[in-house]
Amino acid sequence: MTVLTWSDDRVEQLKKLWEGGLSASQIAAELGNVTRNAVIGKVHRLGLSGRAKSPSSAAPRQRKARPAAQQMMRVARPVSRGNTALAHAFETEMEADPIAYDNVVPMSQRLSLLELNEATCHWPIGDPSSSEFFFCGGRALNSLPYCAHHSRIAYQPAGDRRRQPPKPVR
Repeated sequence: MTVLTWSDDRVEQLKKLWEGGLSASQIAAELGNVTRNAVIGKVHRLGLSGRAKSPSSAAPRQRKARPAAQQMMRVARPVSRGNTALAHAFETEMEADPIAYDNVVPMSQRLSLLELNEATCHWPIGDPSSSEFFFCGGRALNSLPYCAHHSRIAYQPAGDRRRQPPKPVR
């Protein structure tokens, strides 16, 4: 492998070719025995200014105006990040949910920790240090610890969680 040094003559020739508008590849071919990257490195070390762009490429391109009738509507796409092989596939039940909303659970459905099993909803309601604390106790979905209503709360897609404004503190 031959190591070439940048002689004064080659540096002057490089400067002339660079200011003449030649590309680094063209300069490398003109000088001979030097690579494009070597030319770029030498130009950088010499601090040569970037060349002026031609008037056609310097001016921003004008965009065509669309008629109002052809405005495009953006459609939200489902967001999936990472490996989705193990992502939960939820079966939504269209039948009426026996659980009332806003944490109103019938007294007969409420369970303590010792009464929970695989078929019951494990959603905690209230303050665990309170004597009024209980678990939902509704019918759990297959392979999930929660009923249909609480599964919708617990397993929201990441995009939906980010778009919702924070709830006001009472």
